Amino acid sequence: MNARPDFLALSTSVLQALPQPVLVCGEGNAIVFVNYAAEAFFGASLSVLSRQRLDDLIAFGSPILSLVGSVFQRRAPMTEYRVRVGSSRFGDERIVDVYASPISDTDGRVALLFQERTMADKIDRQLVSRGAARSVTGLASMLAHEIKNPLSGIRGAAQLLEQSIPPEDLPLARLIRDETDRIVHLIDRVEVFGDERPLEREPINIHVVLERVKLLAKSGVGRSITFSEEYDPSLPPVLGNRDQLIQVFLNLVKNASEALERTSKPEIRFSTAFRPGIRIAVSGVSERISLPLEILIEDNGPGVPADILPFLFDPFVTTKPNGSGLGLALVAKIVGDHGGVIDAESRPGRTRFRILLPVATAGAQQPTRETVTQ
Repeated sequence: MNARPDFLALSTSVLQALPQPVLVCGEGNAIVFVNYAAEAFFGASLSVLSRQRLDDLIAFGSPILSLVGSVFQRRAPMTEYRVRVGSSRFGDERIVDVYASPISDTDGRVALLFQERTMADKIDRQLVSRGAARSVTGLASMLAHEIKNPLSGIRGAAQLLEQSIPPEDLPLARLIRDETDRIVHLIDRVEVFGDERPLEREPINIHVVLERVKLLAKSGVGRSITFSEEYDPSLPPVLGNRDQLIQVFLNLVKNASEALERTSKPEIRFSTAFRPGIRIAVSGVSERISLPLEILIEDNGPGVPADILPFLFDPFVTTKPNGSGLGLALVAKIVGDHGGVIDAESRPGRTRFRILLPVATAGAQQPTRETVTQ
């Protein structure tokens, strides 16, 4: 007699344990159940959501509403891929795959499961970016050989001209010299992508790296910025190269500082957390790699333009008038060399870079004793 109540309790527990948002709607699109993940996704509790209809959460004209109607009519599961979900409740527009299925043939209820595409799409995008970076590497080899040598001759000729031309023509000669220097510097930066030497790595306390970055920033580009941190003190070490990790986070902080120049109360926030469950497949490795170490760099600046955001880590993509577009591409390369991934989210008033890294394994060198001074 107690089998069905036990089964219902178990079913509810299973739905609550799912990391994906699950919502059940009944007649008239009334919401009758949401799991914990759905409460977080929609930014409201079950008691609040159960007094609303699906139409109140989903924008008018969304294919999700027609999907539910079709499932009601056909009594068969259906799926919509890459649907944009926007709501005044959670502000940001999200891209999701929506799986809809009738719960039974009698009560007319439909279950919706939302699978966010954000991380999968960004990882896919990074793989494309790394392919582009490899193309840049080949281009760099050609540039170094075919262009740098002639440029040195052009620069030398400009210096000779400076000694013999009238004073009014000096600015033009100096312009030639300065521009050749700028092109050589750009080629040198591109050549970094061709460095395939294995990293010298050891277990690193990432908080020590972040504190060093904060100290450097406070004495330079971030001297007028308020820094805050929220660290997980139990975070295990990452197997990494200390200097390169400092370069990664210093580059992100430098970009954030430049974006905050016109913000009245500029802030940059560091946070770390342990997030088990993020696993990806990496080329050349048979097992999926776990990336539980999460490091966030957030600022309250104006944000990144929406049309640039998906391509932010591609070479030569920049929001700066005089930027080379190689800084974030190099950041993505270094993070990738460490076996991790990086993604970015942005809207006016908040830009967040998230880096996911693997934990140093037991077979790695023992970490050195490092302490963080607050």
